[in-house]
Amino acid sequence: MAESKGAEQFGPSPELSVGELLDLLSACGRDAVVRLAINPDFPMSHRTGDVVGARDESGRPVVFIREPEETEQFGPLPPDVAVALTWHQPTDPPPRRRRGTRPSGGQ
Repeated sequence: MAESKGAEQFGPSPELSVGELLDLLSACGRDAVVRLAINPDFPMSHRTGDVVGARDESGRPVVFIREPEETEQFGPLPPDVAVALTWHQPTDPPPRRRRGTRPSGGQ
């Protein structure tokens, strides 16, 4: 399951079937909470709501996962999840320097 530390992306295609989603979810713990990752430019984590079956414009069956009426945003997506989703590039923290020192060339 994709978790905050060492997240990895699941799913090979942009449109998953219910069977593919069930296969992917079967690799996750049954007690794991499901959240939606929204907006690659400013990735946030959201709660999921009802599941509704319908048909698209060509008549194919489609399943929609609704955002709850009382929308709850859990804050920014963990950086490693955004990297696993290929929304962000991996980054390293800036190098730290000892307190009281100046970078070379400073006055």
